[in-house]
Amino acid sequence: MEDIKGIKGYKVFNPDWTCRNFKYEVGNTYEEDVSPSVCDRGFHFCKLPENCFNYYSFNFNNKVAEVVALGKVSEEGDKCATNKIKIIREISWQEVLTLVNTGKACTGHSNSGHWNSGDFNSGNRNSGNRNSGDWNSGGRNSGQCNSGGRNSGHCNSGHRNSGHRNSGDWNSSDWNSGHRNSGGRNSGHCNSGDWNSGDFNSGNRNSGDFNSGNRNSGNRNSGDWNSGDWNKASQVMGCFNTQNQKLKFFDKETDMTFEEWRSSTAFRLLNSIDSKPTNWIRSDEMTDEEKDEYPEHKTTGGYLKTRDNTDCCIEWWDGLSDDDRNIIKSIPNFDAEKFYYITGIKA
Repeated sequence: MEDIKGIKGYKVFNPDWTCRNFKYEVGNTYEEDVSPSVCDRGFHFCKLPENCFNYYSFNFNNKVAEVVALGKVSEEGDKCATNKIKIIREISWQEVLTLVNTGKACTGHSNSGHWNSGDFNSGNRNSGNRNSGDWNSGGRNSGQCNSGGRNSGHCNSGHRNSGHRNSGDWNSSDWNSGHRNSGGRNSGHCNSGDWNSGDFNSGNRNSGDFNSGNRNSGNRNSGDWNSGDWNKASQVMGCFNTQNQKLKFFDKETDMTFEEWRSSTAFRLLNSIDSKPTNWIRSDEMTDEEKDEYPEHKTTGGYLKTRDNTDCCIEWWDGLSDDDRNIIKSIPNFDAEKFYYITGIKA
């Protein structure tokens, strides 16, 4: 640490001219009886204006001032601390934009950060316009490593994605492949829920089209673990009812309501089957063949791999205790042959 006087710099303040709960005024000098230490003691500032925005957001409501250190100075990285500082003058944001865009590696207009190409970018290594974050390509992205336009999150490819590592357009959540998915790890179109494969699914782990419920195979099913087509609420639970109706199990009537079924231990056990149709594979886990087949992994950070779920039910069954297996076999009207037809499990 050197006793150097008159070091010029820049400092950003909150809109009310406070910083770390201390109030400043332009033209005043402030002094502390301390030995300055960066991020610990003293009045902090940066020698270069662009470095200020590594610690403050690029917010036009904040105040920016030219300052001079008149006392001892401690310097670490791009930040300095002094025990005596004078607030020389307020700098307009128009001047700030000019200052941070001059020098090496900043091109365009109104950019804050380093190596930006385009206009109105905040962050580092952005290409395009109005990006916030780092390594974005395209326009109006928020987050990191996005490719496309108007993405929010990280490593998205496409347009208007919210979440992380989405491929396609208008996805909401994480690791979606396709269009207009809501939820996580969907494959296909217009899915709502988790781990859906196919189109227009609502619920979890559906295979096929227009399914509502859990682990249905076929088309237009409503309910859980149905095999076939058009197993709907109108057929299973009825229509225009004012009371909870009884369910069919294994194609036979029971005294159990839908609510009772969903709160049962058997349902909880069955719902623990790991039948995700896809897995997110990170770039560092991909084989050379996978990298050649899915070159977009460079942007998205990986790809969505389709799983072979042929034996997922059997693996789940083999991991159950005898007590849990007996709970499954105590489901009303349990039929081992039909259970095998749907799950592949020989119970």
